[in-house]
Amino acid sequence: MRRFFPLSVICLFVGAVNACSKVDQVVATEDIPTAGVRFINAVPDTAGSYGLIMRFVDLTENNVQYRINFRNGPVVSAGIAGLALVQYKPARAGSRHLEIFLDDSIQSIATIKLKDTTVTLTAGHNYSAILWGYARTGASPAMKLTFIDETVADPGTQVALRVINATSAAIDVSQYVKGGTAPATPTWASVAAMSISSYVTAAPGAIMYKVRAAGSATDMFTDTQALLGSAASSSAGTTTLDIAPIPGTNVAGSAVTMIVFPPSSAGARTPQTTAFLSPFGGFIWDRRPPTPSGT
Repeated sequence: MRRFFPLSVICLFVGAVNACSKVDQVVATEDIPTAGVRFINAVPDTAGSYGLIMRFVDLTENNVQYRINFRNGPVVSAGIAGLALVQYKPARAGSRHLEIFLDDSIQSIATIKLKDTTVTLTAGHNYSAILWGYARTGASPAMKLTFIDETVADPGTQVALRVINATSAAIDVSQYVKGGTAPATPTWASVAAMSISSYVTAAPGAIMYKVRAAGSATDMFTDTQALLGSAASSSAGTTTLDIAPIPGTNVAGSAVTMIVFPPSSAGARTPQTTAFLSPFGGFIWDRRPPTPSGT
């Protein structure tokens, strides 16, 4: 026994040293360069049972945008139209392989690929991937993917406004303060089919949009109020503002976009309820104002 006891003590001591070294060990983790990507489904004539799915296929990550139906799940509340399924999701920066499929529970349909491309993401930037146009053979304008860098200049004490025309014809769009009158000259005149206007700035407030076919005196749909948003606030009821503002036209520093969608094609797997059989305008935000801090 005396021969083995010292050896066991030595082993115990070595084990204790090893245990301490593991506790003190620092494991470095990668600081992943990240961009934000959102997917907008503006294809009126093609879908799986659940719409479309967009995913990066070169790396496994959380930026898989699935069950994105035509118009991205519009929600209208108190006259304010928002697009529920448009949101920036993190994606690793760099050259990325992007694919878009029909979203369906039937494998033969779910493997139908609408787009296969490579895009370059810059860390800290936000991007919109817009699939628009008609997928069916012979339909015009033909389906295409537009990938946009959504870096928006800070509008300061103002709000920035623009319009995306996802329809197949030019439109005139006006913005004006709720309760006021639309200007005689459109804010954005003759916005071409499948194109994006420039931003204009306006004082914060409740903003309305009027949309007409280019050169027409008839509204395409009832004037629609833009997203209002809400200012930064405090969870403790103090001057320290720890709850981020929700972007909208009431919140200075916000950038807001109206997307004008075409109607669903008759007989397609896109939604065929009454609300989808006429043009529609829904709102998204492009820039979130910073949260101010108080003392």
